[in-house]
Amino acid sequence: HRSQESSSCGHCLAVLLSRLANAVTPLWRLPYQEQLQVKYESQRKILQTLASRLEELGIDAQKPGGLCCPLQPVVPSPIINGYRNKSTFSVNRGPNGNPKTVGLYVGTGRGRNIVCVKANHVENIPSKHKQVAQCYEEFISRSPLDSCILFHEGGHWRELVVRTTSCGHTMAIITFHPQQLGQEALATQKALLKEFFTCGPGAVCALTSLYFQESTMTRCSHEQSPYQLLHGAPHIFEELLGLKFRISPDAFFQVNTAAAEVLYQTVGELCQATGDTVLLDICCGTGTIGLSLAHQVSKVIGVEVVEKAIEDAEWNAALNGISNCEFHSGKAEAVLPQLLASWEDAQPLVAVVNPSRAGLHYRVVRAIRNCRSIRRLLYISCKPEGEAMRNFLELCCPPDPRKKLAGEPFAPVLAIPFDMFPHTVHCELVLLFTR
Repeated sequence: HRSQESSSCGHCLAVLLSRLANAVTPLWRLPYQEQLQVKYESQRKILQTLASRLEELGIDAQKPGGLCCPLQPVVPSPIINGYRNKSTFSVNRGPNGNPKTVGLYVGTGRGRNIVCVKANHVENIPSKHKQVAQCYEEFISRSPLDSCILFHEGGHWRELVVRTTSCGHTMAIITFHPQQLGQEALATQKALLKEFFTCGPGAVCALTSLYFQESTMTRCSHEQSPYQLLHGAPHIFEELLGLKFRISPDAFFQVNTAAAEVLYQTVGELCQATGDTVLLDICCGTGTIGLSLAHQVSKVIGVEVVEKAIEDAEWNAALNGISNCEFHSGKAEAVLPQLLASWEDAQPLVAVVNPSRAGLHYRVVRAIRNCRSIRRLLYISCKPEGEAMRNFLELCCPPDPRKKLAGEPFAPVLAIPFDMFPHTVHCELVLLFTR
């Protein structure tokens, strides 16, 4: 009877592991060249859709194959397995009922069948991240405090974020719901956590930085709930295209560093910048794109909403001895129109935008359209079929006085997909617009 139970449990676990791998990395069973072909076809359909949408606006955008512009083959990632430099792990009930399992979700809240499965067999997560997750699970399993699965049901231990770099640095960020705990009790938990990862079993992780965040919401920014450094250095460092970059806990950095190098090199070529060109880097994060191209242009102007990322960008410029960059903190829709309103036409501008999946605010697109100096625009999107599609249409549509859209429209001239996310269906599309 026990043998049958064990066999049944083993089968269920195998099914869950397979479901997790299929959910997180749905292409993992395909040879890599076939993965690239799948992604090429998906990007081709996106460009066909864009061509059709532009035709509806009265724009003759049909090119061979029904595309809006030529599509190059998907540029492969230099690293296929374990490429992620950032992973987020949840805490919830595992297949064996353990409420302190650290892993990734399988199932849905609507179906009420969520289970947390260890990510040991997920191919895009590096072994170092899995090691830190396992140690975190060991720590919270020893803790008398419960995990926080549902906020209204209480509990404390929540998700874990692990960031690593090619320099060998590892940062762990642990999210904790304080509930009704006082400062003394919180201090005790932080001390235990630090001891575990510096002197206890977790020391094997060799953390460069250990952060703690008290959060009463699903997601908290540093401004809402500051990251508290429990151990180590406040930042980790990455090297990219011969430059060194400082990374804060919540700063954006491309999740696949090796593929990002290939992406940025191509962006630099497509910019066709000359010595008097100004590069406008919108949604610049820690300044990676602008700083990597600073030697090609007279000046870089970066705009980013995350204040800590701007601090990193300015620090990175100084660290690398780059003096022709200026960075502005704030929402792009508030900052950019002011920057471009008084721009002299004699100063040539090339714009690079790399927004989140929410795309660019309309006021950002309008400011770009209405600035005659911008003749070349590179739009980098990890989800071009989403809100980015709205931006593409706004960039290319005829002038519309009712929407204060007076500038000459752009036209898509080249699309290059980059495989930043092997084993998944996603890739990063670089779409070049000119006018």
